[in-house]
Amino acid sequence: MDSSRVLGPPMAEPMTPLDVKVEANRCLNCYDAPCIAACPTSIDIPRFIRRIAAGDLAGSARTIMEANPMGASCARVCPTDELCEGACVYAPDNSPIRIGQLQQHATDWLIADGRLLFKPGPATGMRVAVVGGGPAGLSAARDLAVMGHAVTIFERDDLAGGLNTYGIVPFRLPVDVAVWEAEQVRRLGVDIQTGVNVGTDLPAEKLLADYDAVVIAFGMGKVPKLAIPGEDADGVWDALDFIRTAKMDGVVPGLGDTVAVIGGGNTAIDAATASKRLGANSVTMFYRRGPDRMTAYDFEIEFAKTEAVEFRFNVLPHRIIATDGRVTGLELIRTDPAGTARPIPGSEYVIPVDNVIPAIGQSKFAALLDAFGVVHEHGVVVVDADMRTNKPGVFAAGDCMFRAGASDAMVVEAAERGKTAARSVDGFLRKGAR
Repeated sequence: MDSSRVLGPPMAEPMTPLDVKVEANRCLNCYDAPCIAACPTSIDIPRFIRRIAAGDLAGSARTIMEANPMGASCARVCPTDELCEGACVYAPDNSPIRIGQLQQHATDWLIADGRLLFKPGPATGMRVAVVGGGPAGLSAARDLAVMGHAVTIFERDDLAGGLNTYGIVPFRLPVDVAVWEAEQVRRLGVDIQTGVNVGTDLPAEKLLADYDAVVIAFGMGKVPKLAIPGEDADGVWDALDFIRTAKMDGVVPGLGDTVAVIGGGNTAIDAATASKRLGANSVTMFYRRGPDRMTAYDFEIEFAKTEAVEFRFNVLPHRIIATDGRVTGLELIRTDPAGTARPIPGSEYVIPVDNVIPAIGQSKFAALLDAFGVVHEHGVVVVDADMRTNKPGVFAAGDCMFRAGASDAMVVEAAERGKTAARSVDGFLRKGAR
């Protein structure tokens, strides 16, 4: 099923040819280019925009994808108002160059054109295993292949792309865009083995023995339990499972008329907006702190409001009420408005709901990290600035190193860490070859 049809139009429609021409010619080609400095992957933004203005879409796409192997996805999901567009010299006038949409225009052209922009480098004879086929793993693999190394990606899902493929709603990021980015990597000769669960199907010890280097690039696991009564009732969804089902199938079995989403991040927003587009009449997000503490991007929050999602702040889920094993209500408790998230005794109240969707973060794969022998802090890999772990020949990138409050889980950040890991792996291998 084409879930993008079921779930409705994209958040932002592609620009018209006239809009593209006008917008590209607004760029001032700043000497110091603050937009480049604001991009985690340092895309030469003035250059790719100049190429668009000159009608050279192939050159524009090359400039983008050379710097960011996830350039097509990032054009759609990056918080550009906080990054490149926020740094644009026009931003103080509330009229920044529409960099994200111009980037989408160039990468859409490349997808339709079908060409492969890059080619593998001269073979080094070195073998690298990448554990995880999400943005970080694909970015590392792309650059390693261009450097001439033989790369194998081991991905537990049936399709590569990670959360780009499965965890972001299609009206923000269609499946075919994420799959196209993975296919560009595969066409460089990278062996992408899907349906392989490292640690279960394939021991970590075997990868360490069989490969010259390993890049740990897996993400995180399921949404943690709320640890409240009733959460095993029918009608309670892990937010990531909910989004995956909505995106891949275009329908969520048992979705009722009234939905409660617990959380204030990107995934919570996606679960809420998808619920609305799948037909729920009332969708409300409940967050334990105030609106200023939400981790969702501002543009996502504004979009959710346009989709008629409601927000309730300073509340915690206290109990899920079920009748005959099926969700019928949610008991909430108010929290300290000062922002501590401490519940206020005696402030409980009940609302009727048909579904509860927790979106309160993700669990970590600490046991798998132990199997690789790398140091971690409660499931967060410890790396240096070059993505090196404590174990020689083992590097890490992506969400397995995400630390709330200290790093960002943006796709563009994952791509940059993958690139950094690739450079470090290349240096390690070539040094060892001498």
